[in-house]
Amino acid sequence: MEIGISTFLEATPDPVTGEVISHAERLRDAVEEIVLADQVGLDVYGIGEHHRSDYAGTAPAVVLAAAAAMTKRIRLTSAVTVLSSDDPVRVYQQFSTLDGISNGRAEIMAGRGSFIESFPLFGYSLDDYDELFEEKLELLLAIRASEKVTWRGGHRPVIRNLGVYPRSVQNPLPVWIASGGNPESAIRAGTLGLPIAFAIIGGMPESFRPLVALYKEAAAKAGHDPDKLSIATHSHGFVGETTEQAADLFFPSTQAQMNVIGRERGWGSYSRATFDAARSPRGALYVGDPEYVAEKIILLRKNLGVNRFFLHINVGTMPHRDVMRAIELLGTRVAPIVRKELARNESKQ
Repeated sequence: MEIGISTFLEATPDPVTGEVISHAERLRDAVEEIVLADQVGLDVYGIGEHHRSDYAGTAPAVVLAAAAAMTKRIRLTSAVTVLSSDDPVRVYQQFSTLDGISNGRAEIMAGRGSFIESFPLFGYSLDDYDELFEEKLELLLAIRASEKVTWRGGHRPVIRNLGVYPRSVQNPLPVWIASGGNPESAIRAGTLGLPIAFAIIGGMPESFRPLVALYKEAAAKAGHDPDKLSIATHSHGFVGETTEQAADLFFPSTQAQMNVIGRERGWGSYSRATFDAARSPRGALYVGDPEYVAEKIILLRKNLGVNRFFLHINVGTMPHRDVMRAIELLGTRVAPIVRKELARNESKQ
């Protein structure tokens, strides 16, 4: 069971003072977070790509590369790369470069993107939302499979037997499919034999069980061994010394940013009651003391069979010291409990 961190490199106003952290400071903080995550034994750190003022993560591979030379073991991934509005050649080159710097620790998590700012920024039409992703995923997989590529599509100039460099240390370079709960995404990932990451930020994680079944069924039909494919989830959360402290620290910035996004998407207001319900044992928020968060991860494993879990600590900007302490607790307290319990369960089987 791999346990790690995901972030969008938020740079949102402080809910009390209104002060806004600079993008530059948030980027430097992220490098410190990755280094600490490596030191405390976490398995993976992922950065999501966004192109708006309240996030600093427009170039995840660059930030991950800055930390790669300062870390030894932790895997470094996008979470996600908005492949639909990017060039698969450059995506591969960026992450194969990261793979070289980190000596084989890079991964790509490819998604269509739940935020759409990158489409007009790079000149793409939302009318082509699905077609763009399918076509560009096809090209990305062709590039990672072969040094020389010949390819033709409808949204990018033709490639005629050209090489793409540098080649990755890992062969193949890991490519995950990210999904917010779309059945077609689960089927696509299973059919291609690619690992999948589900974003579970509301409701009950156990409700994703049918999607996991769809994924495995599609994999089996395509001739892949479902038992050899990885499943990850990504959920908001925070680890504190006590459950009450964790909730009180995490709620203000989370509420502020969820209400910003909610106004954009027509959601209802995000209240403390909503927050508290979501951090219940079967809810999608992993907020509490180390023992409580570990119990919820173990339940997630039991219900969905996942073998990687991302804790998305910052929904809105929080003090850097609080984030660093949460990462430390996740690595030194939560992860050992989860691993010990899973090892004990597996020894009984």
